[in-house]
Amino acid sequence: MTAPSRGTPPGLPVPDVGIPEQLARRLSMPEQYEYLRTKLTRRRTLVTAGAVAGGLLTGCSGSGTTTGRSPSPSVTATERVPASAVVPFGRHLAFGADPKTQMRISWQLPAAVKKPFVRVGLRPEELSRRVDAEIRDLYTPELQGVRPAFEQYYVHAALDGLKPGTTYYYGVGHEGFDPAAPAHRGTITAFRTAPARPERFVFTAFGDQGVSKDALANDHVLLRESPAFHLHAGDICYADTTGHGEKSDSYDPGFWDLFLKQNELVAKSVPWMVTTGNHDMEAWYSPDGYGGQVARWSLPDSGFDPRGAPGVYSFVYGNVGVVALDANDVSYEIPANLGHTDGRQTKWLDMRLRELRADKSVDFIVVYFHHCAYSTSRHASDGGVRAEWVPLFAKHQVDLVINGHNHAYERTDAIKNGEVGRPVPIGGSTDPTRDGIVYVTAGGGGKELYAFPPGVKDSYEGKVHDLDSIESFRWTKSKDRKTEVVQWSRVRYTGFSFLSVEAETGPRPRLKVSALAQDGRRIDHFEVRRGA
Repeated sequence: MTAPSRGTPPGLPVPDVGIPEQLARRLSMPEQYEYLRTKLTRRRTLVTAGAVAGGLLTGCSGSGTTTGRSPSPSVTATERVPASAVVPFGRHLAFGADPKTQMRISWQLPAAVKKPFVRVGLRPEELSRRVDAEIRDLYTPELQGVRPAFEQYYVHAALDGLKPGTTYYYGVGHEGFDPAAPAHRGTITAFRTAPARPERFVFTAFGDQGVSKDALANDHVLLRESPAFHLHAGDICYADTTGHGEKSDSYDPGFWDLFLKQNELVAKSVPWMVTTGNHDMEAWYSPDGYGGQVARWSLPDSGFDPRGAPGVYSFVYGNVGVVALDANDVSYEIPANLGHTDGRQTKWLDMRLRELRADKSVDFIVVYFHHCAYSTSRHASDGGVRAEWVPLFAKHQVDLVINGHNHAYERTDAIKNGEVGRPVPIGGSTDPTRDGIVYVTAGGGGKELYAFPPGVKDSYEGKVHDLDSIESFRWTKSKDRKTEVVQWSRVRYTGFSFLSVEAETGPRPRLKVSALAQDGRRIDHFEVRRGA
């Protein structure tokens, strides 16, 4: 699969250098990117495929180190074209370790610029605070003789010392492009920090999104839920269409440009919290294929190794503790990164779950990662996840586990000791302290859909088909499939969808979990209450 053509529209004159400002106003962001990428000649530092993670060109919050490569001596775009013609796109937010006081703002540029920054304020007309940003220059070498070398520019700013429960307005810019200027004020948008004390909120989740009209349609429905944040359970963009984590995989980094532009609709105002799937192991970037993720995302540094395992972190929002994991580390199905943390992630998980469960302000723990612990669709269940992590989830009484990987919606009953601890019908309620844990596969984010085993019907709200058992399988350490009889598959839906979870506080806190189809129709719902 290759990226759609984004060349200069036919009939437009092609100057020798730069983009005339009148022309820049007529081009879309991807077209500006392609125009500048192909017309600007830049000297590059020659690097090997194993040392490509983007160099940090300017410091931010004390950070000024490089990651795997020396800063490129490329000529900046502003030395070739008017800086106002280099328009930021693909804005996406993420929390820092403390969502009450920290926000990370990231975006992309079609070429390098000078002195990028963020303006922030409490009113859109008064962006009085200016925060310097860093450019992470990501260079992708020529691959497989079919795609030329590629250079991308990702920009990141760290906002610390924010006030809890406060709406902030912001705009991103660089030398020659000021979002506070009248010509660019339309780019100003807003975000809201977590409240100082727990209160009702909604978050959303899915995995396996990619770039498509269905992915965009999900975004539109998701935005109507007004989520405080969104959890993306991996297989983010599908620039790597093979997903084996090998250099022989097919790969087109240009898909990231399209993906970030597509999701800017939501991610510019809703923190977009991603973790790593098998298609996110981009083997051309060190370390372990995660250098591209480090370049594109600024995620909480609350994990055990923010650079070597960027998809592993945790945060607390309101009364919910959230834990993101990298299942590539334990997956038996796709072994490219099996054991890459030498057990450190699992030890950290045990420690972090213990801390969250001891925190009196945390009522619920939600864990999300890519490969499924319990699922019956194409990839079925991963034995590595079950062996390494499911016992820890049970030990610490995790309240909800969210996965992707299988491109469908499937939800289990409460599972305890590998069996049904308690049936949880649509509209039902469960208590993890007594019944076990509900596992949800929310892989209908936008990529092509999967089916369930032959003869297994969809079963969802308004169309219930109960089954006594389903014959499925799980992956073993030897990468064989072990057949198992499944009795825990409660809800199944072959369609694009996502989770919407409402967290309530008070004397009887609860999680109200709903699954919504692409048209906004509810296909599943249940409640989680502890000690009910």
